[in-house]
Amino acid sequence: MTHQVHAFEPPERFVAGTVGSPGERTFFLQARGGGRLVSVALEKVQVSLLAEKLEELLSEAQRRFGVDLPETTTAAVGDNDPLDTPVDEEFRVGTLGLAFDVDTATVVIEAIAVGETEVEVELGDADDDEDEDPDEPDDDLDRLRVRLTPEATRAFIERARRVVNAGRPPCPLCGQPLDPAGHLCPRHNGYHR
Repeated sequence: MTHQVHAFEPPERFVAGTVGSPGERTFFLQARGGGRLVSVALEKVQVSLLAEKLEELLSEAQRRFGVDLPETTTAAVGDNDPLDTPVDEEFRVGTLGLAFDVDTATVVIEAIAVGETEVEVELGDADDDEDEDPDEPDDDLDRLRVRLTPEATRAFIERARRVVNAGRPPCPLCGQPLDPAGHLCPRHNGYHR
């Protein structure tokens, strides 16, 4: 079975989004470009971690390579549109890889299908991987690869954070998500207030 690499360099649109109501949401990364639409499913914690690590990568690129980074702008908060339909899951993400390509001053994000049980995020410089051909991955796993400008990366981070925070509000006592039907808080020994 051959793997498939869905490459968008750059995409017309690359966003994190959800399908479903709070408490039952499925999280997706979605790339659109060249008449193609690719959606890959992942966990909420992966979206949150991806936004955090992208922020670190941009800061590191600015520190090490002097890359001019955009501040949060009104354009960064502009894409509140829902995911494009149909949302057909190509695969579930197991590993997320990030790199900064110094030659083009772009961020490369690679979402790799679940192949093993662990979920991880790798940080690196694209220049460190010159010996490896990115189109010849180690494993026979599907992947989604996008290349973004720092501005597009900043917009992705802002939207990803909004999507993660748009879920159920946390219980003020225990921090677990509150359900509309009620919440058995461990801090109250299982009793409703």
